[in-house]
Amino acid sequence: MDNKKRTLIQAAAALLQNGHISGFFTGKIYTGAGKQFCLPGLNCYSCPGALGACPVGSLQNAISAWHFRFPSYVLGWLLFFGAAFGRLICGFLCPFGFVQDLLFKIPSPRKLRTFRCDRQLRSVKYGVLLITVLILPAAHHFTPFYCKYLCPSGTLSGLLLSAADGRLRALWGWIFTWKAIVLAAVVLASVVIFRPFCKYLCPLGAFYSLFNRVSAVRLHPDREKCTGCGLCAKVCDMAVNPAASPDDPECIRCFKCVSACPHGALCCTCFSKRAGAAGGSEKNEKNI
Repeated sequence: MDNKKRTLIQAAAALLQNGHISGFFTGKIYTGAGKQFCLPGLNCYSCPGALGACPVGSLQNAISAWHFRFPSYVLGWLLFFGAAFGRLICGFLCPFGFVQDLLFKIPSPRKLRTFRCDRQLRSVKYGVLLITVLILPAAHHFTPFYCKYLCPSGTLSGLLLSAADGRLRALWGWIFTWKAIVLAAVVLASVVIFRPFCKYLCPLGAFYSLFNRVSAVRLHPDREKCTGCGLCAKVCDMAVNPAASPDDPECIRCFKCVSACPHGALCCTCFSKRAGAAGGSEKNEKNI
């Protein structure tokens, strides 16, 4: 799949998840029945166009009230999304991922594909998931720490709401100022580094990455066709080697490597076994 097609899918997904267009002009958040359901990607509940709830925010709220009920509903949604798609959601359905992709298209003197400590920094997002989404909300009832102190998607939503309703700017305090700094840092970094928030800070990406090895949608290398040319690794913006590690937790399933392979040695598979277990033949393969 080429980048243009993926960009169109991302744009369509972002529009579908934020179809409450009037909210961008009135500053009023949609509160209809759709907010009972979690969206698959990082999309703030308070975004003026959001038609559904953010899974991270919903999980925090549920965990912070765990002494009332177990968060089975939200966990069920997340487990379903993860088991079905893994990080394909990051590559195609996440609105904030789409924003970062657009920012990376802005010309800059240098684009950093990787750098020293890059791999180590990618572990930070698991700490963000564990500490700010799970532990702290469970320890402090009704306090969504990630949303309150870190989430750049929420800050962007706040800016959009304030643009539509100027009275909200009077409510800005030091917390919003801090989060605005975080958002500015993510925006500036996104021009130079491909998806820095996804790589280093996103708790939702951390959660979905745990399913890349078992999700229904997988990346499948054909060992018989692969010549080891390394072209798939060279074009990967996430600095993954798809031929050697098709289930890498950092792979966002953008399938750029599939289009780049001159030998057709990579494809997307759905509900299929690996080549090693199936002798290299797959009935359910779909080339993308």
